[in-house]
Amino acid sequence: MTETLIQGARCVLTMDDKRNEFLDCDILIRDGAIAEIGGGLTTTGKVLDAAGCIVTPGLVNTHHHLFQTLTRAVPGGQDALLFGWLKTLYPIWARLGPEEMHVSALTGLAELALSGCSLCADHLYLFPNGARLDDTIAAAREIGLRFHPTRGAMSIGESLGGLPPDALVEAEPNILADMIRVVDAFHDPAPGAMVRVGLAPCSPFSVSRELMRDTALLARDKKVMLHTHLAENAEDVAYSQEKFGCRPGQYAEDLGWTGPDVWHAHCVKLDGAEIDLFARTGTGVAHCPCSNCRLGSGIAPVRRMLDAGVKVGLGVDGSASNDAGNLAAEARMAMLLQRVENGAGAMAAHAALELATRGGAEVLGRDDCGRIDEGMRADLAIWDVSGVESAGSWDPAALLLAGPTRVRDLFVEGRQVVRGGELATIDLPAVIARQNALVANLAEGI
Repeated sequence: MTETLIQGARCVLTMDDKRNEFLDCDILIRDGAIAEIGGGLTTTGKVLDAAGCIVTPGLVNTHHHLFQTLTRAVPGGQDALLFGWLKTLYPIWARLGPEEMHVSALTGLAELALSGCSLCADHLYLFPNGARLDDTIAAAREIGLRFHPTRGAMSIGESLGGLPPDALVEAEPNILADMIRVVDAFHDPAPGAMVRVGLAPCSPFSVSRELMRDTALLARDKKVMLHTHLAENAEDVAYSQEKFGCRPGQYAEDLGWTGPDVWHAHCVKLDGAEIDLFARTGTGVAHCPCSNCRLGSGIAPVRRMLDAGVKVGLGVDGSASNDAGNLAAEARMAMLLQRVENGAGAMAAHAALELATRGGAEVLGRDDCGRIDEGMRADLAIWDVSGVESAGSWDPAALLLAGPTRVRDLFVEGRQVVRGGELATIDLPAVIARQNALVANLAEGI
C-alpha cells in the first residue's frame, strides 16, 4: 500500500456532483485513488504541503495532434485558413518517422503536464516512414500521463479528389487491420486504465464514406470510442454539401457517427438541428478555441451546446495550429470567446474550468476521473496562488481570471509527474534539445 497526503490546501475545487469547494482541506491518496477528503488527515506515507495552493482535478485534453509539435509557426502556414494550412504542412509531415513521432509526443505531453493536464486524447492520422501509434503510446508511458490515443487515417488523396497528397494516404484494408492490431495490443477498458484506444478517420474530406461506416462498425464490435473532425469551418461545411449533398451532422448520423461513444473535434459551424442531434444522441464535442482563432475558423456555439445538453470538453488541438499546448490557457480562451459572442455572463471562470476537467472526462467516457471525490482516480493538479499572477485576487479559486497557467505539482494515478513546477519523470532539457535537432533536419529539407 502506498499513500500520499496533500495537506492544508487553501481550497479544493472538487467538480463533484454537488460542485463542492472545501477550504483548508487535505486529500489522502492511496494506491492510485482518492481515499479521503477532509481536515486533519494523517498518513504514514509521504506528505506534500499544499498551503497557499488551489487543488483541482487534473485537466483533460480531448483533442490533440502531438506530432505537430515539430511544426509550430511554419512560414507559409501562419496566416492561412484550414485547407491552405494543411497543404503547406502535408509535405513536411510526409518526412516524419518513428523518432519524430516519439519525440514530438514527449515534448507535447510534457507541455500539457506543466499546464495541469493529466489525461490527453491524441489524434494521429498519418503514419509515414514506418511510424506507428505505438510511438506515441511509449511516450505517454515515459511521461506518466493517462492517454487516449486514437488510430486515425487518411485514404482519399488528391488524385481521387481528397485534400492530402497521395503519398500520405493508406489503403483502407490496411487501415482497418492496424486499427484491430492497436486495439488488441493496447486498449484497457478497466477502471483506472492508463491507456484506452479510439478509432479516428481524419475527416470527411480525407477518407471514404465506406471507411467511416466500417470504422463505426469495428469500434462498436471492439467497444471503443470514435473520433473525427467535423464542421470545423465554412470550407468544411461547403465540402460536405458539395460532395455528400448534406451538412456534416447529417453525414455523421447517416454513417453511425453519433452516440455516447463518439466525440467530434471543433464543431464550429454546427447549426441548431445538429446541436439538437448531438444532445439527443449523447454525442460529445472537443472545443478547441485557440486553434479555431488561429485558423480564422470562428467561434464555436459552446453556450448553445451546453444549454441544449451537449457534452463538451476542451482540446488544445495540434501545436501547428495553436501553437501551444497549455490547457489552462485554453480554458481561459474558451471562457473569453463565449463572453465575446454572448455577453459577459455567458461563461463563468468556474464553468470554464469544469469544461477542462469533469466535462472532458465525460466526453472521453471516463467516469473514474475528472472529479475529486472518494474512490475516484488520484489525478490532481496543485496550483500555487501565492505568486504574482494571483496577487490582489479576491477569489483565488477563480484561477482562469487571475491565476497561474503552470501547475506546481501534478499527480496522475497517485504518481507525481510534476514536482515544484518541473517534470519529475523525464529529462526535459534533453528532450527539447533532440526536438530542436529534429526540427532543424526537417527545415533543411524544405
